[in-house]
Formats: sequence, C-alpha cells, structure tokens
Amino acid sequence: MDDDKAEDIISIDLAGKSSIADYMVIATGRSARQLHAMAQHLDDKLTKLGVKQVSIEGLTQGEWVLLDGGDVVVHLFKPEVRSFYNLEKMWGVELPEPERITAVG
Repeated sequence: MDDDKAEDIISIDLAGKSSIADYMVIATGRSARQLHAMAQHLDDKLTKLGVKQVSIEGLTQGEWVLLDGGDVVVHLFKPEVRSFYNLEKMWGVELPEPERITAVG
C-alpha cells in the first residue's frame, strides 16, 4: 500500500473480538482512481500469497472499496468518507490525525 501512496494506514487486530476476520486494515486514498489501483494491487498480492478468493466491493463507485480476503478485511476510503464512517472508533482505535502542512518563511 505504501507503493500506491496510501495514507493513514492502520491495522486493527480483531482476533477474539469478531468472527468476520482476524485483522482489519484501513487506509485512505485521494481519488477514485487511486483507490481502484490500490484495490487491484492488493488483490494481486493476496492472490500471490495464496488467498483463494478475494471479494471486492465498491470499485465502480470509488468512494469506499472493501476487500475481503477471509482472515483480512481491507477498507480503502476517500478522506471525507473515512471521516464520516470512522470505523476506527467502532473498534476503539483513534482516527489518525490528518497531515498538516505549515508554511515556511
């Protein structure tokens, strides 16, 4: 995901907390095109790692893409959608602070 310039990547350990997956990964992308590329690259990587079937939802909308690899669920959001749903809060994890750019000079 770093290669695709994903932002604010977090991993949440769900083992013992949920039966949906062992881990949830949440990341932000700046555009529908970036989310689509990240999802395709993740699908390829998961397949190479031996994950039999990866379900992908939301590719055509490009606001929120969900990849379900069984043991790992990945949510890729545009910034405003991630902030709105705030899945991190549901699992007791803080949403990362947005990067702040300060002017010099």
